[in-house]
Amino acid sequence: MAMKTSQPDIRIRDLVKGYQDKGENGVVALDGKLNVRPAFQRAFVYNPDDRDRVMLSVYNNMPLNSMYWAINPDDTYEVIDGQQRLISICQFITNDDGNGNPVAIDFNGRNTQTFEGLSAEKQKEILDYRLQVYVCEGTDDEKLDWFHTINIAGKQMTNQELLNANYTGDWLTSAKQFFSKRHNNEAINMSYYDNDDRKTLLSLSADKVLGDMGGLGDKANRQLLLELALKWRINAEEGKYPQIKDYMGIHRFDDNAGELIGYFKNVIAWVKQTFTVYRNEMKGLDWGILYNAYGRKKFNPAEIEKTLKYLYDLYDIDPDGLKKKGFYEYCLSGDRTLIWHRAFSERQQKQAYERQKGKCARCGKTFALKDLEGHHRIAFADGGETTVENCLMLCKDCHTDYHAESK
Repeated sequence: MAMKTSQPDIRIRDLVKGYQDKGENGVVALDGKLNVRPAFQRAFVYNPDDRDRVMLSVYNNMPLNSMYWAINPDDTYEVIDGQQRLISICQFITNDDGNGNPVAIDFNGRNTQTFEGLSAEKQKEILDYRLQVYVCEGTDDEKLDWFHTINIAGKQMTNQELLNANYTGDWLTSAKQFFSKRHNNEAINMSYYDNDDRKTLLSLSADKVLGDMGGLGDKANRQLLLELALKWRINAEEGKYPQIKDYMGIHRFDDNAGELIGYFKNVIAWVKQTFTVYRNEMKGLDWGILYNAYGRKKFNPAEIEKTLKYLYDLYDIDPDGLKKKGFYEYCLSGDRTLIWHRAFSERQQKQAYERQKGKCARCGKTFALKDLEGHHRIAFADGGETTVENCLMLCKDCHTDYHAESK
């Protein structure tokens, strides 16, 4: 089916029929036919000045920016762009800001007025105001491309919010209930390694998470965790799910998001079983990606902790040669390149140089530091570590000769 757009005749009086703001359970209008804000999507983000500007345009019969809706298989609609403007209008007409507070707007610079306070003539004029609505109908990919194109002004939606707008249904509602709920978020609570001190396995910065969400922040969209879980999940079967949209498209009409939720729970349980001591570096690691790669292997948690303790102790003594970020995957894979730098740092070379009293460790001649090079006493390929203790300073000729003789 080719992408189609139409412009239905939608008046404000049509919009506000059946308007309901159910908080995190969503917002509906147009006699229940318009899903203005799906359940657990980001809350109303306009401030009173934004709302006033919307209503001033309507009051003065000036055009608002175009709004975009998508049509569902059951002939209901989803708001793709224009959510904030529609809610602003409905809040003014119903005299409720969503929290039970009245909505009054300064229309003439002298006093504020509610909708009920306007003249009957002005009320009718506002209710007869025609909204500039475009309705799109097409395949999921066609609509998603279109949503990205129109998402260029106002309070922009993130990529995950655009996907959410395209794949609504019971599956998405269930997923948001688990991953995107503002208060007492089950996924966030589960991510705490220790609920007493709330040491988290996730890295959700304060400027990216909206709402209470376990105390992690109060300033942005709550779909970040859902997006992270989906990124981990599709990595487990890249051939089946090349992109997040492919997973959402396949599961869109599932009764619930149990498969994704179960996967996330397995990831978190595996981390806690495998790594028995929490350290700050655990926060924000791509645990789902590690689980996909190593979750089916057998590990001895006591041996893993022993290895980690050794690495952290060594890091405290001589940090330059180690890459702390790679400690956890190294314990799972044994890949030494994840934890060791191949080259000695300037500090390590200077310490080895001073230990050798400025002499080449092979020929015994004295050189300036800049004329010597760091060399692994025990070869890196043979398990040698990039530590001061394993560093020999060789002149350039000796270093070249050493490697030529070792071939």
